[in-house]
Amino acid sequence: MLLRHVPFLKSVFLYSFTAFGGPQGHMGMMVKTFVQKRKDVTEDELLEYNAFCQMLPGPSSTQTVMLIAMKRGGVPLAIFTLLLWVFPAALIMGALSFLIYYFDTTAVAGNKKIPLNLFSYVQPMSVGFVFFAAMRMMKTSIRFVATAAIMLGSLVATLFINSPWVFPALLLVSGTISNFSNNRIPDELQKPKKINWMHLWLFVVLYLVAIILSELALQGQWHNGRIYHLFENFYRFGAIVFGGGQALLPLMFYQFVSRANSRLLSPEQLLTGFGMVQAVPGPVFAVCSFVGGLAMSQYGPVWQAVGCIVATVAVFLPSTLLLFFLFPVYENLKHHVIIFRALEGINSAIVGIIWASGIILFRTIAFDKVTLSFEWSNLVVVVITFCLLNFTKIPAPLIVIAWLLLGWSLNP
Repeated sequence: MLLRHVPFLKSVFLYSFTAFGGPQGHMGMMVKTFVQKRKDVTEDELLEYNAFCQMLPGPSSTQTVMLIAMKRGGVPLAIFTLLLWVFPAALIMGALSFLIYYFDTTAVAGNKKIPLNLFSYVQPMSVGFVFFAAMRMMKTSIRFVATAAIMLGSLVATLFINSPWVFPALLLVSGTISNFSNNRIPDELQKPKKINWMHLWLFVVLYLVAIILSELALQGQWHNGRIYHLFENFYRFGAIVFGGGQALLPLMFYQFVSRANSRLLSPEQLLTGFGMVQAVPGPVFAVCSFVGGLAMSQYGPVWQAVGCIVATVAVFLPSTLLLFFLFPVYENLKHHVIIFRALEGINSAIVGIIWASGIILFRTIAFDKVTLSFEWSNLVVVVITFCLLNFTKIPAPLIVIAWLLLGWSLNP
């Protein structure tokens, strides 16, 4: 069955090496790769998938790619897609944990002596992808005055409310507002999707087993018992984190840095990992590979590699199991009138959130950190990227590679 999906998997693998900019930038790449080029999903379906994933804990862009795969080939293809999508970023960040530990480059990174010229234009390029995604989706989702108002309201709320909880709150409010219209009803009822309760039970059982083993390892002082603690820590993070990879930072800082009885990393090491993951393609959650590796580094290279793998598996596993369980439930519910009408408002809110994300990302790179002067070059990169995506048929990976090479050549 998987052989006929090889072209799709190749696209996912290429996408995993070129998807910069976090969840917002990933959306622009998805539109270009899976909507325009391959036509695996429509823009409305992609918006719907993204809106659904915003309501779940875990990495939303990862879950969105998995839903695209589920539409094509069910759960098996979604699992293969997850592995291909996570592997490059996890490998890079895991390797960085070895670099930090064995060559003591934390201080070097702090002095900015690690050559990052290759990534000089990655951030403004990602902003261009975000604006491209917002423009494309606005054309299909914003059709009435009410949906335009929801989009603008969501944009303003995202700009001025600094909390990961603003996203589920906006989706709930927007869905409620769009239900005041009684003109839209589902076209037809489809056959109900089968609910696989095994995924929910597996999610709960693994959580309980992780807690029990972690406690037993602590009480019994097991040799290398830290690996059980790490699995429980990262599984818990994956089960409760809303708001994307940035929401992981305070949790990991408390768990691995500030707690006196479990301090495994220095603040500099954690911040180095979070800084580097911004320049790596793929999910921001890949920073867990870095943290897991450093946490086990004192036990030797084999256990350090095991720490990278365990942390990565643990943080992606709970959100994956919840996705497999809840999406069929959602598919059955969305054909009810209330849910069907809510989708219009939710999609409009997502468009507003994407516009706001682009503005927020641009604000972070608009001014030079030393001179405080406006960085016109970044604005030029944003505009050129947007125009290339919107008005040409140049493949997105080639655009990414071009900016990487330009950054390397112009910033020796």
